[in-house]
Amino acid sequence: MGVSSALYSGVSGLNANANAMSVLGDNLANANTVGFKSSRTIFGDLLSSSVSGSGGTSQVGRGVGLSTIDTVFSQGTFENTETNTDLAVEGAGFFIVSDPSTGNASNNYTRAGSFRFDADGFLVNPEGYNVMGYELDADGNAVGDLTPIWANTESFTPAEPTANIDLNTNLDSDSVTIATGFDSTDPVTTSNTATSIQVFDSLGSTHLMTTYFTKTADQTWEWNTVVDGGEVTGGTSGELEVVGSGTLGFDSSGDLITIDGNDLYSISGDTSSDPVYPRPTATTNLGDLDWVNGASQDQQVSIDMQTSQYASPSVVVSQEQDGYGTGTLVKLSVDELGNVIGNFSNGTPRELMRIPLAKFTNPSALTKIGSNMYAQSTSSGVPVVGTIGSGVGSIFTNSLELSNVDMAQEFVKMITTQRGFSANSKTITTTDEMLAEVINLKR
Repeated sequence: MGVSSALYSGVSGLNANANAMSVLGDNLANANTVGFKSSRTIFGDLLSSSVSGSGGTSQVGRGVGLSTIDTVFSQGTFENTETNTDLAVEGAGFFIVSDPSTGNASNNYTRAGSFRFDADGFLVNPEGYNVMGYELDADGNAVGDLTPIWANTESFTPAEPTANIDLNTNLDSDSVTIATGFDSTDPVTTSNTATSIQVFDSLGSTHLMTTYFTKTADQTWEWNTVVDGGEVTGGTSGELEVVGSGTLGFDSSGDLITIDGNDLYSISGDTSSDPVYPRPTATTNLGDLDWVNGASQDQQVSIDMQTSQYASPSVVVSQEQDGYGTGTLVKLSVDELGNVIGNFSNGTPRELMRIPLAKFTNPSALTKIGSNMYAQSTSSGVPVVGTIGSGVGSIFTNSLELSNVDMAQEFVKMITTQRGFSANSKTITTTDEMLAEVINLKR
């Protein structure tokens, strides 16, 4: 080896440190890029040359080379946002996106979850790539192959007929006894109190259902549920049609102990014994809710009488019913299981599709393709795709994963890289001076 070989060692150091500075510059440039993963340079010495000396054969290094540039997939911190479709991944997973202009021919992968629904109802990233996911079956299970996440913005959710009413009331124990019983043509004078609630049929239409309570003896009440006769087959509009009736029995403390002769407790009349399960309820007569609008004719409504009889004015404490009418889609959101939720105007949410995640055996070998996206490579391995809960990671809504660039660390690396570059330039200038001395030997 000659003196000139030191020049090439210095040049290799300049090239290696220049590449390292480029990596540092890229990291710092993306310090505020959502989902960005920083890179690092790994150097390796070049093949050494053998030289002979009095002590035997030795090796002299020939400089440095760039071994690899690794992507560091450490977890970034989260930023809270006000957008429900902003998603962040905790763990090793990636969102799967695909270019619709190519017919979603191949999938790419990203940690940047700044998604939104476009005008056509597709969930897309800022570059317009479709977020890929699974359709759901009737039981909410992911089925089929990956397909673009899409929601029909003009869809309806079907009605659900009312099947249950929870009625929490107190019936005044001091009410007068009406021994004649209930008369649907004269409900005011043949009942002591009443409560009304809207119920839904199978078409989503509402009907006013009223339950009248009549005290027929001490600790004994009669209940009668009615609807307008014009809404059921054979009835007359403006006249009440009885669709269910029965009795309520109370003990001397005012606690309800029987409904339609069925005990609420394992020992009849003993409220300290075990409650009967399932709890007896009042129920409309099967076939009486035969709506004239063409809705289902077999609707039956169960009324859970959570009723007391105390010496206090009759009052409805609370009442609610299940069932709902048809609804239009008013809002789309994503939950932490990756479910795309459609919120409808009738107040009912519905799971439409599910977002999976993909993870790789060697994510550092993924190919960067720009716009915060990666492509599979031969060294990365094939992706393992799964839904949340299958070990691919977790999703956080209203959140974005920030860049994992540590600016303080990058600046420290910048100092050492600059020093390394300067030191190698000094090797070149010093070697040049040595060569000049050799040339001067001729003079």
